[in-house]
Amino acid sequence: MELRRYGSPGRSQAARRVCLLHGGPGARGHMAPVARELAARGLSVLEPLQRLSGSEPLTVGRHVADLDELMQSAGEAAPPPALVGSSWGAMLALAYAAAHPERAGPIVLIGCGTFDGASRAEFKRRLHGRLGEAGRRRLEELRAIGDPDQRLGAIGDFLTPFYSHDLLSADLEIERNDGRGNTETWADMIRLQEAGTYPQAFSDLRSPVLMLHGAGDPHPGAMIRDSLLPRVRRLEYVELDRCGHYPWLERHARRRFFETLEAWLRAAR
Repeated sequence: MELRRYGSPGRSQAARRVCLLHGGPGARGHMAPVARELAARGLSVLEPLQRLSGSEPLTVGRHVADLDELMQSAGEAAPPPALVGSSWGAMLALAYAAAHPERAGPIVLIGCGTFDGASRAEFKRRLHGRLGEAGRRRLEELRAIGDPDQRLGAIGDFLTPFYSHDLLSADLEIERNDGRGNTETWADMIRLQEAGTYPQAFSDLRSPVLMLHGAGDPHPGAMIRDSLLPRVRRLEYVELDRCGHYPWLERHARRRFFETLEAWLRAAR
């Protein structure tokens, strides 16, 4: 796991440190715009770039262990950083907090992924409706690309407008796509859900959780929230109007997104 740092790491910022978790899985670097903005607002920010695929298949447990190593090295004397995850990164934040509740700070879920079959089916229904027949044909063409990294990048670029409402920019600033890592990690997450591990394990969470979800995100925010509510005791849900999956890139929602995120991070305990 590589690490980028933003803002001042001084003692005065100890209670306002933030660790940003990118999505994908395997879309390294797309939280950089969020990191820059939070640092400009006076927060100290860590942006880990998650482990790439290698000699052994990537699992949720491997990502959790990597994150735990980072969190422990971030400083034992200070409160643990808040975990702010986007999409898959939101799911990783919950998985980490379930495994290490004593070391998890406040958690923010941005465009959180799905934790049950019903939510995934609704997501696919919404997305396919937006794509239309021509878009669905194009998506199948892109899925036939042989190189997994190129395939993940091409599909991501193609789908970004369909995940969104009114973008200021479609540049996600992804440093590198890891197609194999995406497939391995997501397959393990589905396996864990089907085995009953998630979301049941989230009953052990101690952290307050804020769920920020765009009203125009094809991921069904209310359904995902309702799947988490029986297990996550301190869950607050905020839906952003005229907003899709990447609020920081949305013309109408960007300001409210950052104002809500900053205020909650500064107040959460």
